[in-house]
Amino acid sequence: MSLRRRLNGSRRSPLAATIVIAAGLLFSGGGYAVATSVVESNVATGYTADQIAQGKKLFLSNCASCHGLNSEGTEAGPSLIGVGAASVDFQVGTGRMPGQASGPQLAKKPVQFTDEQIELMAAYVASLAPGPAIPEAKYLEATGDVTHGGELFRINCAMCHNAVGASGALTDGKYAPTLTGVSGKHVYEAMITGPQNMPVFNDSNLTPTDKQDIISYLAYVDANDSAGGYELGSLGPVAEGLFIWIFGLGGIIAITVWLAAKSN
Repeated sequence: MSLRRRLNGSRRSPLAATIVIAAGLLFSGGGYAVATSVVESNVATGYTADQIAQGKKLFLSNCASCHGLNSEGTEAGPSLIGVGAASVDFQVGTGRMPGQASGPQLAKKPVQFTDEQIELMAAYVASLAPGPAIPEAKYLEATGDVTHGGELFRINCAMCHNAVGASGALTDGKYAPTLTGVSGKHVYEAMITGPQNMPVFNDSNLTPTDKQDIISYLAYVDANDSAGGYELGSLGPVAEGLFIWIFGLGGIIAITVWLAAKSN
């Protein structure tokens, strides 16, 4: 009888009621958070749960050996958490990923996946954490201000890529690749993700309109011949000086020898 009274007393205790209410709120709130986190992630990335699931399968089959089963990164490859869909679309869409061999820099090679497969893998990586998204199509058209784009390119890009995007050498066996024939989409994605040794140009550095102007400038350079005649690889005074040294000076020496031989 006394035990029953003690149990009844404990049930009526205000502290017990508080504990029960707190436990109920904890479990219900936690369950709600878990249930809505996936939905919110899908809405934020713009991808469906099915796309993310299919992308994860492709990731586990082709990327997890280097980047980890949970994209956490390994000694062979960096973490992909937070890199965003744009990074995946650029690296896989240009053939740089999957990488074939380790080295100072991943080279561009034939693309190994279809556009649909690349989109699915981008959906999965985008669902892991917020990151740069694939740019809007309206900023990828070469309809911007070419003059302004040329100025921005020379200020921000020419020191590595050359004034007309013809590539350039960097340190430790690295290089800035040629931009000839590169799609506007991949140029934009490179600017917002900073692949290899390239810096990131976010919207505070270069607005979306600025990036479109740079894309327009590169498209103009691709579509028009050099105003200075034969480009010699567009490498500037180095190639031009070498040409003059070999052919110009060589021609002068040949003429001098011919004249000397003729006078004798």
